[in-house]
This record gives sequence, structure tokens and C-alpha cells, in this order.
Amino acid sequence: MRSDFVTREVLTGLRRNVTMTVAMVLTTAISLGLVGTGLLAVRTIDATESIYSDRLEVQVALTQDVSAADHDCTQPICTGLKATLENSPLVASVRFESQQQAYERFQELFAGQSIAEIARPQSLPATLRVKLADQNAGAEAVRQAMADQVGVRTVIDQRDVVGKLFDFLAGVRNVTFTLALVQAVAALLLISNTVQVSAYTRRAEVGVMRLVGATRWYTQLPFLIEAVVTGVVGAVLASIGLISAKFLFIDDLLAGIAQNGVIPPIGLLDVVQTSFYLLPIGALIAGITGYVTLRLYVKV
Repeated sequence: MRSDFVTREVLTGLRRNVTMTVAMVLTTAISLGLVGTGLLAVRTIDATESIYSDRLEVQVALTQDVSAADHDCTQPICTGLKATLENSPLVASVRFESQQQAYERFQELFAGQSIAEIARPQSLPATLRVKLADQNAGAEAVRQAMADQVGVRTVIDQRDVVGKLFDFLAGVRNVTFTLALVQAVAALLLISNTVQVSAYTRRAEVGVMRLVGATRWYTQLPFLIEAVVTGVVGAVLASIGLISAKFLFIDDLLAGIAQNGVIPPIGLLDVVQTSFYLLPIGALIAGITGYVTLRLYVKV
């Protein structure tokens, strides 16, 4: 098989149908860019879950009178509540956080924000921070143990708060994958149409080659390579777009919550690794679409 013939035919096809080629590349790039965004969302969800898996607690907030009178959990009400929690086999440990300690942590979390300036230690309750031995059954056990207990203001399960974050990230993932699917359909149709048009415009020379003994695979190969090239170029553009979006948009968007440790930051290595997946995906989808089109609709 003469490589110079294949190369010449590929370049000819790309130049001859330049507008359709550009449209196919851009559509593929957008589709793969959305796929990459979805993959980054999945990676962020997994990393966030691993961060919170051993950090989630149940907080038993004490009433204002108990919080103000007991600064080290030595009074009967606080010690009784703490002993009740520690006696549960579903509880790993219990740590007391006074109003002053809660205020200091509040200042660290909201440093530089106006809410940090107006907060006072007296406005924050003392808390029994419960680390669970069983994340699934432990929270409900704590709720039942603290229900209607004297000195208990409220019970807060951090999983409820984090669950909303996971729901948001999952929503971003689902939306991006749905949009990627729509764009992928458009890209597949463009690839198919481009291959058909390219084959039609070169039907005469392909017919001559078949008459002199060229195999069908030999005459189809340039069209397949055209499709793969556009898929790879689209993947490269998608990768460049993801890297650019990280520095121009994503870093600023996630700066606050990432610095506070709510979710892990999306690093450049994460984006580069995701981009590596896009190259074979783009090439494979374009190649398969081109091959199926040639087999079903084009006789070359």
C-alpha cells in the first residue's frame, strides 16, 4: 500500500470539503469538551467523597443557658449527654466544643467576610461533635438518643449539608453529559455526511482504481483517516479548551469553596489526565462512524 497516495488523498479530501470539515471539528470539540467537563465533575465528586468519608460528624448543639454556663463540659447536663453518646456502640468519639472555640473556628472559616465581624461568641452554641463508627446507622442513633433531652438545642447531621453539595455536582455532571450526548449526535451526523460527500466527489478516481485491481479496503482507507483526523483535531481543541477554562473560569469559580476545604481544587494534572481520555474517544468514535457510513451508504 502506497503511503503517499493515502496521504495525498486525505489532504485532498480535507481541503475539498473544508467548510464541512471545520464544522465537524468544532462540533466534535464541543461534544468532547462537555464529556471532559463531565469527567472532571465525576473526579471531583469522588475526591470530595474521599475527603468527607472520615470527617463527617453529627453535631449536638446545646441550648443557650447550658452553653453559657458550661465552658468545658463539666456540668451535669453536658457530662450526662456526652456519656450517653459515648456509651453507644455506633459512636467512635465525642468532642466538646465551647462557645469560644466555636467562635474561633467560625472566624477561620469566614475570614475576611462581613459576617465574621458581626459574630460574637455568645451567638454560637456549644456543641458536642460526634464522630460516628457507623456512618449509616450512627446518625439516626444519635438523633434518637438526643431526642427530647434537656440541654439539647438541635442535632445537625453534616451528611445532610454535604449531600446537597453532592447533588449539585451530580447535577452538573448529568447536564454536561446530556449536552455532550446531543452534540455527539450532531458530530456523528456531520462525520457521516462529510464521508459521503468526500466519497461522492472522488467517485470517478476511486472507480478507476477499482478497475485496475485496488481492494475496497484500500480505496476506503483515506476516508477513514479523514474522519479520524477530524476526531483527533476536535479532541485536541477540546483539551485546549478545558485547560484554558481551568485558568480563565474554573479556578475563579471554585476559589472560595476550594480554599475553605469544601471541595478539592481541580488541578492542572486532573485536566491533563482527562484530556488524554478525549483523544482516543474522538479518534475511535470518528473512525467507527466513518467505517459504518462507508459500509452502509458508500460503495467505494
